[in-house]
Amino acid sequence: MKPLKRHKALQPLSREHHHGLLLAWKIRIGIEKNIEPKRIYQYANWFYKTHLTPHFKMEELYVFTILEESNELIKQALNDHVTISDLFENTAVDGKTLSVIAETLDNHIRFEERVLFPEIQEVATEIQLIQIEKIHQSDAFEDNLSDEFWK
Repeated sequence: MKPLKRHKALQPLSREHHHGLLLAWKIRIGIEKNIEPKRIYQYANWFYKTHLTPHFKMEELYVFTILEESNELIKQALNDHVTISDLFENTAVDGKTLSVIAETLDNHIRFEERVLFPEIQEVATEIQLIQIEKIHQSDAFEDNLSDEFWK
């Protein structure tokens, strides 16, 4: 089965997902290199506040609402958002927590890209997709390069 081409209205969100996958990768690299967990968390928390929080809000307000609130895929995505947010709010910053953040974020993004977004794209009207496109245009990604622990 050929993968569904992502509608241009959802492409900015998919690009943001790519950066989220890179965050998970950076966390894993930091752990492998035995970087102090506090350093990794400082970057990850900056990313969460700067990029993930607005991304989650956009999805919850404009993308997930295309499907019924009772839809199991939407329930899973919303639960993932809460879980990820809770992990970032966890005050015990250690390698295990960071590893769980990386794994949870990676799994969530892959679920959205492979399962949820194709489902949304299948049922969304052109008007709904145009609305998303008007509301959400990705700005150029700006990274925090003050401590590139992953290099």
